[in-house]
Amino acid sequence: MNGVKPKKALGQHFLTDMSVARRIAATLDDAGALPVLEIGPGTGVLTQYLLEGHADVKVVEIDTESVGYLKEHFPALDGRIIEGDFLRMNLDGLFGGGPFCLIGNYPYNISSQIFFRVLEAKDRIPLCSGMLQREVAERLAAREGGRTRGILSVLLQAWYDVEYLFTVSEAVFNPPPKVKSGVIRLRRNSRQSLPCDDALFRTVVKATFGQRRKTIRNSVRGLLPPGAPLPESPLLAMRPEQLSVEQFFELTALVEQARQPRD
Repeated sequence: MNGVKPKKALGQHFLTDMSVARRIAATLDDAGALPVLEIGPGTGVLTQYLLEGHADVKVVEIDTESVGYLKEHFPALDGRIIEGDFLRMNLDGLFGGGPFCLIGNYPYNISSQIFFRVLEAKDRIPLCSGMLQREVAERLAAREGGRTRGILSVLLQAWYDVEYLFTVSEAVFNPPPKVKSGVIRLRRNSRQSLPCDDALFRTVVKATFGQRRKTIRNSVRGLLPPGAPLPESPLLAMRPEQLSVEQFFELTALVEQARQPRD
């Protein structure tokens, strides 16, 4: 791959199909004039199409070998390559502190961590797309009732409309991964705040999925003070993957009420 060797420790699988790269770049076609940050550009297969469609593109790359390649082959990125770890970056200083779009062929081994960072920066990232392991992509987009629905599904869908767009074969990578990939897109919804306590909402979601084989009645019991009665609600007879985001808001409010001191 032009002198850049994929590194297993970094979870690198370089995309080799230009038509797939173009399709991924096109997921940001309606980004307007918003700047774009690409995670893990590698040898620039996706980057080249982002540069064609967007005036302000920056990339963040942890692999020094890839950084050297990008500097040599993409003069348009001069001064726009951030050498470092996205998970440790201070995002406040990017693009003058304004909103930006996020995209990438995300390393499988840190993809969930990347989307937790997206949540932290949700007010600055109105649009996010990219490719990750298909099972993870399907989980992020899973709606209530789906067996793959999990913690990150609910937390992301509280703030974003999440779409699973298309599947990518393992044959179009070097080296080929052992699993297929999926491309998703997240669009920030209109919600400015939650109708319940934000921190408690996250606690409730994590607690219920932490015991996903049990009904919610059992998993929320540990969130209440000793002796506090459980709320009366049909939600408590369900399992977490059955609940919509709005039902998790309702459950959080019930837990908050049950935690209040009683006379």
